[in-house]
Amino acid sequence: MRFSSITSGFLALVGLSNAASLTQVSNFGSNPSGARFYIYVPDRLASNPAIITAVHYCSGTANAFYTGSPYARLADTHGFIVIYPESPNSGGCWDVSSNAAYTRNSGANSHAIVNMVNWTIERYSADRNRVFLAGLSSGAMMTNVLAATYPDVFKAASAYAGVPAGCFYTGTVAGWNNTCANGQSITTQEHWAQTARNMYPGYTGARPKMMIYHGSADDIIYPRNFNETMKQWAGVLGYTYGSPRQTIANSPSAPYTKYVYGDDLVGIYGTGITHNIQINGALDLEWFGITGQPAATSSASGPTTTPVPSSTLATSVRPTSTSSAAPVETTPAGCTTPKWGQCGGQGWNGCTVCAAGSTCTFGNNWYSQCL
Repeated sequence: MRFSSITSGFLALVGLSNAASLTQVSNFGSNPSGARFYIYVPDRLASNPAIITAVHYCSGTANAFYTGSPYARLADTHGFIVIYPESPNSGGCWDVSSNAAYTRNSGANSHAIVNMVNWTIERYSADRNRVFLAGLSSGAMMTNVLAATYPDVFKAASAYAGVPAGCFYTGTVAGWNNTCANGQSITTQEHWAQTARNMYPGYTGARPKMMIYHGSADDIIYPRNFNETMKQWAGVLGYTYGSPRQTIANSPSAPYTKYVYGDDLVGIYGTGITHNIQINGALDLEWFGITGQPAATSSASGPTTTPVPSSTLATSVRPTSTSSAAPVETTPAGCTTPKWGQCGGQGWNGCTVCAAGSTCTFGNNWYSQCL
């Protein structure tokens, strides 16, 4: 997988000590997949600390994400622990494509990461009710998989430039799903939601709240994946995709727009932002409740009618059926697509006529939009 350009540095492997440094832990429980576990514990650790599990991008390492993301520096201020898993797979990508990855306690990378969390809770008396996830690119894919497969472990997550849980399915370990990556895995809210629910069948408890980031100029994990990921979590968390409660321009800053569905789901979409999206650690800490107020309730502005972006790119998805591609809906007779909605593309069976005032405009072979 080809993801971030962040470079990795040298990491000295040392034993656990009182000095704040990135440290490898070798024995943390069952780990058939061979994932590696690094941890950062600040010198001034809070009582019953929170945990952020920070999952690196493809080609990355624990040390690269430690040095290239803000979480360790924020931990020094706020006293939480950061877990940095490291992929054992060729190319440094996470297994978000095998059957085992989507199965609880299966021995896959996802299971190893949960065992890192459990070890940390026991070792440092960390707060089980304040365990969070943040991931970039392949790490964002893993973030969504973990949120679906272990919703009882993680309370909130931030996913940067990822794909819906299940989208990258190939049936192989750390496989590449080009259909998903290129934005061709498009399906309904309910189908996406059921794909996530199937990763923990019968579970009826609380689900993690989700904040989803993506850029409109991402040509590695195409931006259509933002829409599909938002569909998935809207369905899981009880919202209606395409009907956010608030749409806030230039939030958290230009050129981003924030789509607030409610206290449990927020999307942040950056116009002109590439796959090299920047991590907003301060906003993540607000979202997790470590600082300030939750991001979903921080603005006093009322609802708007600004539409959710219909981007032209996307990543992969695991269908709930046995077919290799997600199903599409049948085109209703005489239907029209509102401005900003999809109106065409290879495999598209939705509405092809745009509402008055907009024209169906070619984006790429798989996506045309009413503009």
